[in-house]
Amino acid sequence: MKGLYQAPPAKNEPVLSYAPESPERIKLKKTIGQLRMTEMDIPMIIDGKEVRTDNKIRIHPPHEIKHTLGYYHRGDASHVEMAIQAALDAKEKWAAMSWKHRASIFLRAASMIAGPYRARVNASTMLGQSKSAHQAEIDAACEMVDFLRFNVEYMTEIFTRQPESAPHIWNRIEQRPLEGFVFALTPFNFTSIAGNLPTAPAMMGNTVVWKVSNQQVYSAHVLMEVFREAGLPDGVINLVFVSGPVAGKVIFSHPDFAGIHFTGSTAVFQNIWKTIGENIHKYKSYPRIVGETGGKNFVLIHKTANPSQVATAITRGAFEYQGQKCSAASRIYVPDNLWPEIKELMLAQVNSITMGPPERFGNFFNAVIDEGSFDKLAGFIDRAKTDKDAEIISGGGYDKSVGYYIEPTVIVTTDPHYITMEEELFGPIVTIYIYEADKFEEVMELVDTTSIYALTGSIFAKDRYVIERASERLKNAAGNFYINDKPTGAVVSQQPFGGARGSGTNDKAGSELNLLRWVSPRTIKECFLPAEDYKYPFLEKPVCKKH
Repeated sequence: MKGLYQAPPAKNEPVLSYAPESPERIKLKKTIGQLRMTEMDIPMIIDGKEVRTDNKIRIHPPHEIKHTLGYYHRGDASHVEMAIQAALDAKEKWAAMSWKHRASIFLRAASMIAGPYRARVNASTMLGQSKSAHQAEIDAACEMVDFLRFNVEYMTEIFTRQPESAPHIWNRIEQRPLEGFVFALTPFNFTSIAGNLPTAPAMMGNTVVWKVSNQQVYSAHVLMEVFREAGLPDGVINLVFVSGPVAGKVIFSHPDFAGIHFTGSTAVFQNIWKTIGENIHKYKSYPRIVGETGGKNFVLIHKTANPSQVATAITRGAFEYQGQKCSAASRIYVPDNLWPEIKELMLAQVNSITMGPPERFGNFFNAVIDEGSFDKLAGFIDRAKTDKDAEIISGGGYDKSVGYYIEPTVIVTTDPHYITMEEELFGPIVTIYIYEADKFEEVMELVDTTSIYALTGSIFAKDRYVIERASERLKNAAGNFYINDKPTGAVVSQQPFGGARGSGTNDKAGSELNLLRWVSPRTIKECFLPAEDYKYPFLEKPVCKKH
């Protein structure tokens, strides 16, 4: 039996509250306790098989260095080669599978994460990446579910969209997966992004080699468990734990490399692009290069803005998940007429933030991801303590004796080009520049030209003419632009996410624009009444009329 099918309508997964005594909080705390008591042994998954090595790497919570969560098995170039071969071997059968059956696998995975795996994927994210219960819920559970469900809906729409046909002709578009394998290179900070980067190409019929960040192996293992239990065939997504250079050397030299789905640093992405360009003659086709990279995200405040709204936007936008979001507020432009009130309200909020392990649900703020990040951030803080054009007005403390803890830190600078106004920090440091309230046009120029990035940004104002002017003047400064809101918290299907300039290719994860990058369309024309004479009417001789 055949039919034309419509996938279940996608809706954003509701965010659970984890309020005291709520069922979800009780279950999550129990799951955290179970995970803490178990040292997990995490293998690579290649062609559906568990692959272990003699090189075992210890995993610990960023907030509790001495506690061992488990070990993962580090691979080498041979494992990358195995993963590529497994992807290529699985490709023909996977690409031939009906889209509705591919959709069913990922819809089942979404239901599993929303239901029986919710506590497990959240707990692993809290422990492995030091996220609060709320940050884990909106990421590892809700956004991952949203990616899977809405991508199925977008896939359906893409396959349904067909060209016009003339009389006696049937025109069709066939969306083919790319010819070769896709490489998914994923970050530590969002479990959902790490899950979306391999599943979006796979949903469209591609097979994938997935290399996760070393700091996200713990929750990636849970996602892979879900995908396999949901029915994902062997070899469709192959999970490897290798270093970036090892993976790159093998993958970017392979003739069947068809595309990369990337989230990470701008420098790494630019180097990948350069390597692909140098090897372009080796590939069977031009690889798709899709990447979301860095950000130096701004909040621009007009003299008509509401100070309490601004203060909250800075606190949440800069310090949720310790500022380790691609979209985190990092540079703030405040008019001098509002600064005293904004300062008072913001410092009251920031100074009330509680810091500690995420297992203690009263902590808003947890640890940064690893020692490298800690040392980098501590260096910027130390510099700000001595520079004459910078002043730390809140925070500035740090300690890595127990975990990688950096206090939420607010710097005020007199130099709009001070280093922390320009360089991406990826941590809980926000820098404020105070400008003369009547120099809004000049400040917009600063906002637009200070940074190489163009990921997120926001404007706070009551004056609608100002909002319109800023929206137009800063149209290239942010791929996601927010009006009277913090520049973080994009929701799948509501605010497709991505930036331009140094922030990536702006292929908008959470929309059909991204899925279109993982297919190669073929146009088919079928003629029902083919021509039987080569001559066109214009070739006919005119009829001579007698008068």
